[in-house]
Amino acid sequence: MVKDKDTADFRHDGVVFLPGAFDQPWIDILRQGIEENIANPSERGRIWNKDTQGRTCFYDSQVWREIEAYKNFALNSPCAEIAGRLMGSSKVNFFFDAVFVRTPGAQFRTPWHQDEPYWSVEGFDTCSIWMPLVPVEKTSALELIRGSHRWPQKFRQTNFGALTGDERDQVKFSDDGTVPFPDIENHHDDYDIVSWDMEPGDCVAFNGRIIHGGSGNLSEDRDLKVLNTQWLGDDVRINFRKEGMDPDHSAIMTEYGLKPGDRPGSELYPQVWVRR
Repeated sequence: MVKDKDTADFRHDGVVFLPGAFDQPWIDILRQGIEENIANPSERGRIWNKDTQGRTCFYDSQVWREIEAYKNFALNSPCAEIAGRLMGSSKVNFFFDAVFVRTPGAQFRTPWHQDEPYWSVEGFDTCSIWMPLVPVEKTSALELIRGSHRWPQKFRQTNFGALTGDERDQVKFSDDGTVPFPDIENHHDDYDIVSWDMEPGDCVAFNGRIIHGGSGNLSEDRDLKVLNTQWLGDDVRINFRKEGMDPDHSAIMTEYGLKPGDRPGSELYPQVWVRR
């Protein structure tokens, strides 16, 4: 499933497209799970955006311990091995899940950002696997800037709380040593931006430091349902960031005896795959 070229491209480009990575039984399991999740959001679930026509963007995260379909996928699907082989890691821990559901015609676009600077961990060996459960047009899919995971600059990340109006999304990044993101939205041709038409079972795997955004601009007859899982490889260690985190795992990490500098573990972040 993961070829040597995929591993090399993931290292160099920070992103690979894997068509047909998951078969129909996994798609069916996750579709059932996401409907259960929509009907019964966790305490972390919220509506990120609602426009004047009533079109919404629903978000939930870290629901795998509550929804059996997500737990089954995290622990038993090929996902962990895919992430491990792409990262070239000796072992892989599951980090968390994130769910995005946009109703037909929704136009809310996720701003350009990186993931890892928001997290309660730090390291280069991270992998997110973005898996749609409905067909996605390229114009509505996630967009990623190839190679940007290796850019040397530290960027001033977006405060999503200012967009969603939800206190739980507030992350007030410091200006120290950071620079603003370039105006990517209005200068697409200046960057090596990739996205794909996708079918259920396809996935996009990307490094947590790659710059990405989008997945909006839906057609009036298209919705979007995505499960995004995050995976941690060899060099990742716990790091509580003074400017804030989203999701902020510091309290529960401390409760489980994990501290900065530790490798993530325990039942919170189970080791799912080991290279044989």
